[in-house]
Amino acid sequence: MTTLWESTAAGVLRLASGRLVRGRGLRRPVPAGPMPTFAPYLLGHQPPLAWESQWLKWPDFWLHSDRTATAEALHEAWERAETERVEIACNGGFGRNGTALTCLAVLDGVPNGEAVTYIRERYSRWAVQMLY
Repeated sequence: MTTLWESTAAGVLRLASGRLVRGRGLRRPVPAGPMPTFAPYLLGHQPPLAWESQWLKWPDFWLHSDRTATAEALHEAWERAETERVEIACNGGFGRNGTALTCLAVLDGVPNGEAVTYIRERYSRWAVQMLY
């Protein structure tokens, strides 16, 4: 049986259902503790992969390149977070990452109009970059 994330560990977000997901900026070192068992990585270039992961081509300050693949990967991440250590990451850990975590919150039952606020209150106030 997989041990889940500690709810108080750096970057760990507790969704409304109780699922735990770790958000992270890949520019920073891997936090101490257990490694992820699955991780979608939201980047413009393919990352080095050390554990089971999926690269979603998503350049910084742009939209993801494949809407279907992104939706499928985020749904898989949400499902697996019930019993596994799921990490979602981009370079900085706030913009693309915050957007993906917001999608997970909606999958988890948070109403669409409340999801960004939910993530900003529970993950980071800088999550989900807005471009004007």
